[in-house]
Amino acid sequence: MGRDAWAVFIGQIAVMGFGVVDTIVAGRHSELSLAALSIGSAVFVTVYVSLMGLLTALLPIWAELHGARKLDHIGPSVRQSLYVCAAASVLGMAVLLQPAPILRWTEVPENLRPIATDYLAVVGWSLPAALLFRAFGTLSQALGRPQLVSWLQVIALAVKLPLSVWLTFGGAGMPELGVVGCAWATFVVNFLLCALALGLIHKQVFYRSLALWRRLERPHAPTLLAFARLGVPAALTIAVEITSFTLMALFIARLGTTAAAAHQITANVTALLYMVPLSLAVAASARVGRWRGARDEARARTVALQACWVGAGLGGVLALLLFAGRPWVAAIYTTNAAVALLATRLLGWLALMHLADALQTVAIFLLRCWRVTFAPFLVYGLVLWGVGLAGGYLLAYRGLGPLAPWQSPVAFWCAGACALWGVALTVQWMLRRVSARAVARQAALKPLVQPSA
Repeated sequence: MGRDAWAVFIGQIAVMGFGVVDTIVAGRHSELSLAALSIGSAVFVTVYVSLMGLLTALLPIWAELHGARKLDHIGPSVRQSLYVCAAASVLGMAVLLQPAPILRWTEVPENLRPIATDYLAVVGWSLPAALLFRAFGTLSQALGRPQLVSWLQVIALAVKLPLSVWLTFGGAGMPELGVVGCAWATFVVNFLLCALALGLIHKQVFYRSLALWRRLERPHAPTLLAFARLGVPAALTIAVEITSFTLMALFIARLGTTAAAAHQITANVTALLYMVPLSLAVAASARVGRWRGARDEARARTVALQACWVGAGLGGVLALLLFAGRPWVAAIYTTNAAVALLATRLLGWLALMHLADALQTVAIFLLRCWRVTFAPFLVYGLVLWGVGLAGGYLLAYRGLGPLAPWQSPVAFWCAGACALWGVALTVQWMLRRVSARAVARQAALKPLVQPSA
């Protein structure tokens, strides 16, 4: 599990490098560019990550088929997932290419709306390629081959870095595009990743043995229904989680460019730290899925609990390091003293919430292995939206009880930390309860062994 988690982590860090590169490049370009990136990336990440949940949730299905040695079932199942990619692409592009209602509803300042709209118009057209690559990544991770995915993501980062700088600042005949240049760089690397993945599926012996590259069958209702039962609640859960953070960016934007820029820095560090528990969760859920496919519930529970303890340990260490080094982290992103000072305050709250984020991330992925998705969705909706987002909004703009309005992004991060701890404790309890019941149920079903005469 550790080797797979490390491979996933390398790939996820490369993907997060896309956001880090864009944040640093936009921050060096101008405060306005960084604020516009905060808005545009918040909308794109909300749409993409939510829809990505439809595909990531299929990992336990493919891992169980692998564990049960039903390799001939994997090819048809993967081809059916292409219909999921197509539907998700249409839905996501409808939002990304027409963002005006969202920007008006969240009262994003007028001067930021045109730039954010141009940014989303570019990255929106790359969504189908991004989702197809996500399907490839989920399949590879389910089958215990995350290394190939990670190598492709590292290659893409090597392309993304110079391309973002060149297109943003211009030069060598290219006009200065500002933050929209970061969007075009994202467009290029998403299609590059998709093309490389299709090439591997066609050429690599491992993938060819699964008979993936065959004529696409008609939509198979039972298979798609099984996908929906697992994927839709999982996607909704991720949507609640991600919007509880990304909507913060849109609400915080009305506090001015300094607040928006500081929030963007903190959100970027949040996503970077999240890659550690995410990598562990992906590797652990693939391993748990394979053990469940092999009908060994006890081993599956043991792996799940081990992953939770490792996640807690890593989360605690990273939280302490961030708290100690938050002024230096802020200085990496910006040379603006006001933005750096506010970002340092926000990073302190992030350090408090990261351990909770690690605990809930591992638990929510593992719960999907036992097909538990709807209850976590309810918990996320009630706590992250009800306590985190709504509480932060009230604390920032309306006041809460005897507290006057803070008029600061600190209010959102304070409320978010409280909410995330509530979620983490709840889903961890769910995981332990569900896995223990599965072990007991399997033990009760085992036939009694009669002594020989």
